[in-house]
Amino acid sequence: MEIKEYIKKTQSKFFEDLFSLIRIPSVSSHSHRKGDLLKCAEQWKKLLLEAGVDTAEILPTKGNPVVFATKIIDPKLPTVMVYGHYDVMPAEPLELWNSPPFEPEIRDGKVYARGADDDKGQSFLHAKAFEYLLKTKQLNCNVKFILEGEEEIGSPSLEDFCKKNKKLLKCDTILVSDTSMLAAETPSITTGLRGLAYWEIEVKGANRDLHSGIFGGAVANPIMELSKILAQLIDKDGKITIPNFYDDVEKVSKKERELIAQIPLDIEAYKKNLGVKHLHGEKGYSTIERTGIRPTLDVCGIWGGYTGEGSKTVLPSKAYAKLSARLVPNQQYEKIAQLVEKYLKKIAPKHIDIKVTRLHGAASYVCPIDSKEYKAAEKAYEKAFGKKPLPVRRGGSIGVIPVFEKVLGVKPILMGFGLESNAIHSPNENFNIELYEKGIETIVEFYKQYNS
Repeated sequence: MEIKEYIKKTQSKFFEDLFSLIRIPSVSSHSHRKGDLLKCAEQWKKLLLEAGVDTAEILPTKGNPVVFATKIIDPKLPTVMVYGHYDVMPAEPLELWNSPPFEPEIRDGKVYARGADDDKGQSFLHAKAFEYLLKTKQLNCNVKFILEGEEEIGSPSLEDFCKKNKKLLKCDTILVSDTSMLAAETPSITTGLRGLAYWEIEVKGANRDLHSGIFGGAVANPIMELSKILAQLIDKDGKITIPNFYDDVEKVSKKERELIAQIPLDIEAYKKNLGVKHLHGEKGYSTIERTGIRPTLDVCGIWGGYTGEGSKTVLPSKAYAKLSARLVPNQQYEKIAQLVEKYLKKIAPKHIDIKVTRLHGAASYVCPIDSKEYKAAEKAYEKAFGKKPLPVRRGGSIGVIPVFEKVLGVKPILMGFGLESNAIHSPNENFNIELYEKGIETIVEFYKQYNS
């Protein structure tokens, strides 16, 4: 049976199984969801066993458990390990969803739900591709699956897990579908990821909230002071002002910048899709360069004082912000974290107290485009999509990818099938059903090309 026929024949079962995962609100950043995370791990174990793995286990870590499964058809053959994550981002603000985030709904050829893309949907493509290859007796290598429950909070437990289980995780290549393509008609393979550093900032004024009429003008307002601090981090040209921040930034060659310039990007369509009138960023770089080869610094959240309905004349005691930096090759997140923390404390005025807490970080990653694994992925996309994929560095971070390289000595291949329009991390996350099908076809072809 050909793969297209198999997909068509098993489509209803595909969605039944996928939706059983999506309906579980496995939000790793919410402490009260621990039970849901375990439930999702158990459901993954069940589905992998149904797909045909020999063994499937739920293994403990310092945090949320790892689902690990294996199919060894011949120890002498190469081993492919599939990585994915079963945790998802919070769905809030719920009022912006057009349908309940954990009740998947099919509309206009797309599945709408939290996790439809990131990463339950994309990970599930591998389970179904594996199932097809096994049932049709075409599987030509050993396969391992590793699914974690902490990717959306920086994978804090996985490096330790990998170090303790190097023998268990031994493999020849690692497949990851947690990235996107340029467009549905323009396939691409992610060849680089930026690193990440993330902080929470607390600014404190008085020892309690104060009446703004009685104390306003006499005591510093933490929200105002925090805003002033944050405003000093980026200059008018979009440059980060922190001393030595750019010292280790990889200098991209003229040749590579010329190749980047050839990547198709419809600026007007890009702006329309985002609902913005103008684009903004570091002066001297294109939009694709700004989101792929240049570091950035962003305020991800800010709060303090009274934000409820109506008015309350309060001068808040504290104000908070979440700050993140996306880092490029050669930048070490530990070093950047120290530079940022030092600078924030330096520019903070004496009439407030500032506390900077480092939450998590991840290294950057670059994949070679001349390896056996990359060439197999390239041919697989070309077969499924009818055109050769473009190699593209993406702006996101996947903390475990450089960990795999460092601990296991294996360079992962990032075979993503999502689109920018899939709204991952946002309300109304979605995934195109046609790309679910193309994704399965591509993964099946990868195995055929990899060990042909």
